Amino acid sequence: MGKRSRVKTRSEATTTAGEVGPRQPCPCGSGRRYKACHGSPSGAPQTFVSRPFEGLAGECDLIALREIVPAATAPLPLADSVKTDRDVLLCSLLPVAAPALVRQDGTVWLALQVQHSFGDPSRDLAAVLERALEAAPGEVVGLTDPPGEGPRLQDLVADKPLEVTVHDGFDFWISDLDDESGAMAASLERANSAAMPTVRLTSVEAAYWTDVGTKEHLRWVMPYDEEQLLSALARLHVAGKDVVAEGSRLVGMFRAHGLLVPVWDLPVGTGADVLEKPAAQFAKDLDAALADGSPLTAEERAARSGLANRQLTIR
Repeated sequence: MGKRSRVKTRSEATTTAGEVGPRQPCPCGSGRRYKACHGSPSGAPQTFVSRPFEGLAGECDLIALREIVPAATAPLPLADSVKTDRDVLLCSLLPVAAPALVRQDGTVWLALQVQHSFGDPSRDLAAVLERALEAAPGEVVGLTDPPGEGPRLQDLVADKPLEVTVHDGFDFWISDLDDESGAMAASLERANSAAMPTVRLTSVEAAYWTDVGTKEHLRWVMPYDEEQLLSALARLHVAGKDVVAEGSRLVGMFRAHGLLVPVWDLPVGTGADVLEKPAAQFAKDLDAALADGSPLTAEERAARSGLANRQLTIR
């Protein structure tokens, strides 16, 4: 008796153009196969939003606080349609990775660095925020199931940039508490030990210097179309205008929530202050390069290819 063919039938092996095959990497960037992630009927939903925070005035800083900044806060201005007298504070991370908690004074702390992911982080955050606005002081709020239909963060937030404060650590968790013992203090100690020194530049938007010990980096979340940004960065590289400090080097970029985040390596000891003026000049040069519609030269095309090959998707 002949062996059963190991070749799948055409209907099993092919997918419609634009679809993600079940054994291909999930486009969410989790590193898992699609069938075990957003393609799983019993797991996360099919819907995947590649740029979930598009349209928010603070999109770039929001992504930075979610992905690259250890300890930071920003008041979250709510839309007039949200009827509440509570204030909301956006936080990079909360104790024990809580999605949200309601302080004793009624203030809602909403975390960005959370464990759950149901395909659209904007809808996830909105669902948590709505529940937290109705929760009693002292309650911790989160999601255990997909939020289903409902508003997205864009529907609940006022169209204003974020006013970000970067903290040296997570002492703000207990700054208004007398009791520093127990689980909160233990969580604080662990979080502080892992927090890398980080500074947000003031001369440009959503650019963050960080010291990782053996190196320093500048990581800059940029709101531009990916293809246009790659071409502009290639033009600046060939022109020698992609240097943000003496000895710095644009080493690549990662993709987070639909936006590219260029990364520069900096010599140890550079610090954040010396980056302010060069970063402002780079922003001007980048605007000019983005507006340049001429074809790339051979050297610029090679530079663009090199940048494209040094990308990593994390979300």
